[in-house]
Amino acid sequence: MKKRLFTGLQPSGDLHIGNYYGALKPFVDMYEAYNSFLMIADYHALTSLRDSEALHQNTINIVKDYLAVGVDPEKVVIFRQSDNPDHTELGWILNCMVTVPFLMQGHAYKDKVAKGIEPNAGLFTYPMLMAADILLYDTDVVPVGEDQRQHLEYTREAVGKFNRAYGDVLKEPETVILDGVGVVPGTDGQKMSKSYKNTIPLFGTTEEVEKSVMHIVTDSNGERPENVYAIHRLLKSAEELDPIYETYKGKYGDLKKMLAADLETMIAPMRERRNAITDEQVRAVLANGVIKAREVSGSVLEQVRTAIGIAL
Repeated sequence: MKKRLFTGLQPSGDLHIGNYYGALKPFVDMYEAYNSFLMIADYHALTSLRDSEALHQNTINIVKDYLAVGVDPEKVVIFRQSDNPDHTELGWILNCMVTVPFLMQGHAYKDKVAKGIEPNAGLFTYPMLMAADILLYDTDVVPVGEDQRQHLEYTREAVGKFNRAYGDVLKEPETVILDGVGVVPGTDGQKMSKSYKNTIPLFGTTEEVEKSVMHIVTDSNGERPENVYAIHRLLKSAEELDPIYETYKGKYGDLKKMLAADLETMIAPMRERRNAITDEQVRAVLANGVIKAREVSGSVLEQVRTAIGIAL
């Protein structure tokens, strides 16, 4: 039998190329080799998004995005986190397994607070809801970038604490680190993130993509513009790019326009496919997916409820 793979992405805004190379493309490349579950993590998005209309539309959009980049809904279970209450129930149970000092060690939490994001309780306990997301499906494999490694360590820690208290109930997942995709640089050189407002839109218009590219921060020493080059390397090999960057040394505007053109070549076919997907098709995919998801999660949660003593 195929191993079970689980992944998810927040519908917290329009996707950018960091999401594509960090999550979407790796998933497309590997999901058919597994019994795959793809979750739209809308409850996680509440840690930073306070716009109900935006959350609703973002959820529709992110499913379209996955379908547009090549995910076949007949070969993967696509569902919405909020459609399955098993997630919040197990998330609460796992919160009771770990300590506040343990959660205070979270790199992602500390980084986001340092960037000015509100330190709400949901953001603080985010790792335990993420652990619940994974554990509900007896997950074997969780593909993540290097920057997400700690979240999987938190999941394994929660498994250990639960199983030591109640017996061998929860399955410890395997982390698959996706080399080279952990951190995709943004237009300012930091990790590309909607929170940092340094993104290049994945399905933006030609003009929107070019505008973002032209805002990439460069130095003024006349050498290779590293932020431009780092993003360009996602698209082409060093063997292809190095002679071009040597020829156009110091000509930052020209190099940015070349990057924008290469991004458009990649994005245009996907954008066309995405524009053909209707909201009704998305709703049908999610409605079908959550039925399949709950068949698995319900069985796991019932074992958990029995173990802790609340199944009557």
